[in-house]
Order: sequence, then structure tokens, then C-alpha cells
Amino acid sequence: MSLIAFGLNHKTAPVDVRERIAFGPERMSSALEGLIHGCGAKEAAIVSTCNRTEIYTRSECVRENLVEWLAAFHKLPPEAIAPYVYDHRDELAIRHLMRVACGLDSMVLGEPQILGQIKDAFTIAQDAQALGPVLSRLFQHTFSVAKQVRTDTQIGASPVSVAFAAVSLAKQIFGDLSQKTALLIGAGETIELCARHLQGSGLKQVIVANRSIDRAHHLAEQFGGLAIGLTDIPAHLHKADVVISSTASPLPVLGKGAVEQALKQRKRRPIFMVDIAVPRDIEPQVSDLQDVYLYTVDDLKTVIDEGQKSRAAAAEQAEEIISLQVGHFLEWVQLQTGAELIKSYRRQSEQSRDDVLFRAKALLAAGKSPEETLDYLAHTLTNRLIHHPTVVLREACATGDLTAVHAVQNVLGLGGDSPSS
Repeated sequence: MSLIAFGLNHKTAPVDVRERIAFGPERMSSALEGLIHGCGAKEAAIVSTCNRTEIYTRSECVRENLVEWLAAFHKLPPEAIAPYVYDHRDELAIRHLMRVACGLDSMVLGEPQILGQIKDAFTIAQDAQALGPVLSRLFQHTFSVAKQVRTDTQIGASPVSVAFAAVSLAKQIFGDLSQKTALLIGAGETIELCARHLQGSGLKQVIVANRSIDRAHHLAEQFGGLAIGLTDIPAHLHKADVVISSTASPLPVLGKGAVEQALKQRKRRPIFMVDIAVPRDIEPQVSDLQDVYLYTVDDLKTVIDEGQKSRAAAAEQAEEIISLQVGHFLEWVQLQTGAELIKSYRRQSEQSRDDVLFRAKALLAAGKSPEETLDYLAHTLTNRLIHHPTVVLREACATGDLTAVHAVQNVLGLGGDSPSS
């Protein structure tokens, strides 16, 4: 039974592949149930964000099993995703989860949002009763490691994130943002971060569009902005110089036709657009229009790379902390393995005792003397308890396996010299 981290991310797969295997919140429970009952996983959790889809599981599944399950769940041929996936096991899986939680595997080095997303994945897996003792302990230990990294290093000191990169690009294109208007589509954490960065850059006006108008109002009022529903976007799009979108919609919320109409109303004044969502919120064909600068999360990578340099030293410290904590978790796993072996050995011994005792009582009931019955009990129980160690020791001596000989000596507490080679 292995601990497995399986999936793909922004390093291994382009956005058009990632968006096809993303798990929406409404499908997470059925996916976890499928992993447990359909794929034979003992424990499972799924982390699905715009930059990664990863399955964490304790299972005997091989890579091909997981590829086939993931492809079947999303109604894709296995070959559509097989070239992009990775498969980390045991120590490497533990290290991978800790690195992801600390932001060391993110597009933005050290970004904090991923930790919250992993905590959400943990809660969903708990609610679905898909976690057991090992994965549950691993996630909780990982949260402690991430907190230690945040506290003991400067990994989060620089204000670099996807949101920050999007706003930085807008400033590069427009220069002064003080007279510009931004349309933010969505009302989640990333959009809120964009709003904060835009406000910090002196942006004049913010319009927040969201499926839930109440959530749009809640965010917009923090920045003195206007809240609208998604269906109202075409009526307001022409006002926007900057459009940043990040929703969980499975289909685009902004199409080419609406953008064309907005450009006519703007008299060809350019619009800068960033689509952070996976699946994409803005139809890719929008990029074909003149006077539109459309960027996806993959396009932000160059901007993000420049800001990551300041976090390199902190990342090295974080890697040292993770290495230490991986060792600590492996020690815990080994202790659990030892505890299970002890329980199994005790159960086996107690079963032998009960079997022999039952037969001894039957002998007494049949009229055998107490002395004869005790002799039978002692002799039979001793033979049962020493039989397997004796077989192993005899085979080890016959083959010259001194490692096994010493192991049996230590386990049985035997003194004396072992056979020499």
C-alpha cells in the first residue's frame, strides 16, 4: 500500500488540458467515491485549482489505473492526459504535498492561496469520509509545516501572486491606472486580491460582476465599486479598460460577440483582459480581435518569474524545513507500521493460545488427567509459537543469510554467536 501523489500542473500541462480535467466543487464528492469504490483506493483527497489537479491517495493503484480512472471520469481517452501526468510515491509523495502547500511548486513561488485550497480539499475529503488515519495525519502535518515555513522564512515577503502579476501587466500596458475602470468577473479570493492591487495602483472605478449579486455587492462595497450580475456584463463591458475574470463556471462567461460590441462603443480604445480561470471564462477567439490584449494564466508566467527571484533564498530555507519534516512524518508512518505488526502478532498468538486452551479443556472434559492436559497444553503452545521463527532461522542458516540470522536473534532475544561465514 503506497502513498501516492498523482496529477498534473502548470509545469506539465497547458491550460487547455488542465481545464478539461478540473474538478468542480459539485463533482468532488462523486469523484472521491469513485476513487474509493471504483479505483480501490483506501484513502483519497483531490486538489483541483486553476494550476493543478492532483489526487492524493493511499492505494495499490499503478500509474495506468489512475490515468484510466481520471480519463474515464472526465470522458476523455487516456492518451489525452497520459503524457502530462506525474506519479510520486511514499517519501516523494509526502515531500510533494508539503512543497505544494508551502507554495514551492506554484507558478508564483511562495504564493499563499494554495494552502487554503488544500485545506478546502481536506475538508471536502473529510466530509465525504474518504480520509483514513494516514492521509488525515499527513494533511494535518502538512498544514503545520506550511505554517512553520511562513513563520520562519521570508517566502511570502514579496507581494507576488497571479493577481499581482495581472495588475503589473495592466500597468505596463496603460501606465497610469488612475483614470481607468476595471471589470472584475467573479468574487473569490483571487478577484479580491486583484481589486486590492488595483486600488493600490490608484484605479478610478471598479465594477464587480458575479453570479451571486449579494457576493458581488459585498466585494464591490469594499472598494466603492458597482456590483452587477453576469447577465449585465454586456451592458457595462464598454466602460472597462481592464477586465480580469476568475469564476468557477464550466463554460465561458464572456464571448467574442460581446467584446466586439464593446469595442465599437469604445471607438476602438483598447481593452486589457486577463483570464485567470480554468476552465477559461473568456472565449479564446477574443484574442483574435484588434485592440484587445488577452492573457491567460500561462501568459502571466514571464511576469511572475521576475518577481520570484527575491524568494529564492527563502525557498532554500523552506526546502530544509520540509526535508526535516518529511523525515518526521516517515518516522510516524514507520511507528504505525510497527504498531500494526505488533497488534497482528499479538492477535495471532492469542488465537493460538485460545485454540490450544479450547482443546485442553476438551481433554479434561474427556477424562484426561490435569497433569497430562497441562503437558499437552505447554508442549503444543510452545511448538506453535516457535514454529515459524524456527523455520526462518533454519533457512537463513542454510543459505548463509547472516542479516536474517541476526534479525531473528534480536527479535527473540537470543545470545551466543551466530554462524560465521
